[in-house]
Amino acid sequence: MFSKACEYGIRSTILILLHSLHGTRISLCDIAREIESPEAYTAKILQILVKSHLIKSIKGPHGGFEIDRHQLDTMRLEDIVRAIDGNRLITQCCMGLPDCNDENPCPAHRKYKSVKEELKNMLEQTTVYELAIGYEMGLGILKQQHNPIQKS
Repeated sequence: MFSKACEYGIRSTILILLHSLHGTRISLCDIAREIESPEAYTAKILQILVKSHLIKSIKGPHGGFEIDRHQLDTMRLEDIVRAIDGNRLITQCCMGLPDCNDENPCPAHRKYKSVKEELKNMLEQTTVYELAIGYEMGLGILKQQHNPIQKS
C-alpha cells in the first residue's frame, strides 16, 4: 500500500520516538539494522523526515536522531506518509486514471472511495506514539520474522 520508503520511514520514526521518550538518540546504523534497511537508503528517507521537521538530526559524538518533546505525542502517521509519499493514496484513482471522480468514475471508484476515507481517517487518527508504545509492549514487530525451516 505504502511505498517501501514510506514503510521504512514509519518504522524508523517509531524507533526514533521510543529513544526520544527515554531521552536518548539513535544512530543511522542502529536504525538501519533494526528495521533491516540498507543504510544509504535509510539515510535518504531520514533526510526527508528531517526536512519535513518531523525528526531532528544531531551531529557529533553524541549525535543521532531524535524527536522534539512537543511532537512526541502529537505526530500522526499521516505526517510521515505525506512527507514521503504525498497524498496519492487518498487523492488518486486506484486504476491510475487521471480524470476519475464522482461525475466520471472508474469501475472501482465507488468501492475504493470508501476505502480511501477509512484509510484517511486511520492516518489522521493514529499517532506514532500509539504505535511506538504498542511496539514496546510487544504488540507488534518492526522487521521480518526469520523463522528457520524446522527439520524433522
